[in-house]
Amino acid sequence: MTGTDLLRLDLSEDAFEKIAAILAERTGIRLEPGTQRLVVSRLSRHLRRLGLNNFEAFLDHVLGPNGTDDLAAMIDALTTNTTRFFRESGHFRILEDQIMPRLAEKARAGGRVRIWSAACSSGEEPYSIAAVVEKCMPDVSQFNFRILATDIDSKVLKAAEEGRYASAARRDAGPDFAARLFEKATGADDTLRVRAALRNLVTVRYLNFMDPWPVSGPFDVIFCRNVAIYMEPDTQMRIWSGLEQVLDRDGVLFIGHSERIGPPLSDRLELFGPTSFRRPGAAISS
Repeated sequence: MTGTDLLRLDLSEDAFEKIAAILAERTGIRLEPGTQRLVVSRLSRHLRRLGLNNFEAFLDHVLGPNGTDDLAAMIDALTTNTTRFFRESGHFRILEDQIMPRLAEKARAGGRVRIWSAACSSGEEPYSIAAVVEKCMPDVSQFNFRILATDIDSKVLKAAEEGRYASAARRDAGPDFAARLFEKATGADDTLRVRAALRNLVTVRYLNFMDPWPVSGPFDVIFCRNVAIYMEPDTQMRIWSGLEQVLDRDGVLFIGHSERIGPPLSDRLELFGPTSFRRPGAAISS
């Protein structure tokens, strides 16, 4: 199959619905009607690699006994991984100004502190968190303070573990945090690497929200942003409820600016900043 042939690939409505159903079942993510072109653009290289000429044959393969790895590759290709350092910067200002003073005090008093970056993608979010933590608590490595980073996409998790980024990442971090975040990557002219001290704060793990969660908490802070927006309302509520259950009594949950937490949780989570939630009466600095 040539590149020209790929441009002519036709995704039938039936094949699109089957792909959407697989994605929803495995990840909870829904494909909106009208996104067929997106599916074709993201999956066409996999058809080419397999030597297949249509999506019906591709579906037969990924659902067959020899298609397990390619099914995983399909799901990875269709999950959205848009991210950058300090995306939705207001949350990081809240972390620095209102949350970290209490967490530093807790850790120095011998307490256990855990922050969870759910749907961490290629690592920009958890390393942004780590940079804020180290700025507020330069001796953080001496205490029981860890950041958990999870995602459903195995490829981006490898990138997160490596912590290497194009030099453009310096611009997203800004001059202050760029100096805290990066060192020059060995043997790479245009690559930065997150400093080892920050990488050592972060543990990277696979997690699919549709499977049993291999976490128990409690977490002092949870970032789960721009994930539930792609899911059905009942799946969204199941995720919000699950996150609330592993949130510390004084914990904070950050969600994406296009996401909403419904009334069923209004007695357990209250808004105190832009898409920033705490338990009623939680200890947040002013």
